[in-house]
Amino acid sequence: MSNTVSDVIALTQELIKRASITPLDEGCQPMMAQRLAPLGFNIEELFFTDTHNMWARKGKQSPVFCFAGHTDVVPTGPIEQWHINPFAGELRDGYIHGRGAADMKGSLAAMVVATERFIAKHPDHKGSIAFLITSDEEGPFINGTTKVIDVLENRNEKIDMCIVGEPSSTHKLGDVVKNGRRGSLTGFVTIEGIQGHVAYPHLAKNPIHLAAPIINELSTTVWDDGNAFFPATSFQVSNIEGGTGAGNVIPGTAKFQFNFRYSTEVTAEQLQQRVLSILDHYGVDYQIDWILNGLPFITEAGPLVDATIAAIEQVQHITPQLLTTGGTSDGRFIAQTGAQVVEVGPCNSTIHKVNECVNAAELEKLVDIYEAILVNTLT
Repeated sequence: MSNTVSDVIALTQELIKRASITPLDEGCQPMMAQRLAPLGFNIEELFFTDTHNMWARKGKQSPVFCFAGHTDVVPTGPIEQWHINPFAGELRDGYIHGRGAADMKGSLAAMVVATERFIAKHPDHKGSIAFLITSDEEGPFINGTTKVIDVLENRNEKIDMCIVGEPSSTHKLGDVVKNGRRGSLTGFVTIEGIQGHVAYPHLAKNPIHLAAPIINELSTTVWDDGNAFFPATSFQVSNIEGGTGAGNVIPGTAKFQFNFRYSTEVTAEQLQQRVLSILDHYGVDYQIDWILNGLPFITEAGPLVDATIAAIEQVQHITPQLLTTGGTSDGRFIAQTGAQVVEVGPCNSTIHKVNECVNAAELEKLVDIYEAILVNTLT
């Protein structure tokens, strides 16, 4: 075990030292490939526009078990606020510090080390093991996992089960497993009015006043009640823009941006139609544009969920809670192909923050969990 601990910590540190701010990879994927190729993995480098992607597969049989993740990280923020160089990967007081430590270079290292251990013990395992790694998860997610999935779908290469290494845990490693994610739909509304002087409102039409009751109705509408896997769909206004900056001018336009995080009880099309109905009801002159950021998905009890729960119970002696909360992940692209997808990773309390870090002891346990999941699914 001591060698394994050293391996996962060392690899995590080396990955953190690569300043792979999205969409840069900075050699992280080749570093992983150097560990995987001797195990019998066929390595494919898939580059799209500005994004490095890697598809690595060992074996030609089903089921295909895939580890998925990203090497890109968010920017550091103010360097002077970090206690430790964010790209030093320093181990201090039981934690590995640095940008990407928890999200998600620790998980990537654990995946590689767990795979090495598993293949050494089970060289004749059934099925195939794969890695789908991108450098475009923290960015616009245009040239990353979704493009790799397109390549795989075009040649009818199917992933059966997938572990995404997102930091899913809340208080203790393994206490939460994400077995689905909500959909995300964003709308951009422009309400047209008539600009004028505030002293002569009868000669103008204030679009902010027109927008106010619309926003109120949208924000108080019950879109659905959720279900056993998902909370009720939520609606939030994230930006409002209006006015010229002058205190005596009625603006000519008002704009607001909103986002739905929605369950499987509704579709994006249904939400769009209901929003349009509300806008039409008020008889305003409007334009609206949409961005569908991701579809909802759920992986119910079955081979992968059962194998994951059993692995966490074996290693951590706790039963994880299955949740679909939080933001989107690249799991949404993989799940749309029919794959079973769950997210299992370290605690997320420091992700995207100054002084991000990961508990080194829990990272060692994450190796054990990933290896146990491989044993439960491929032996």
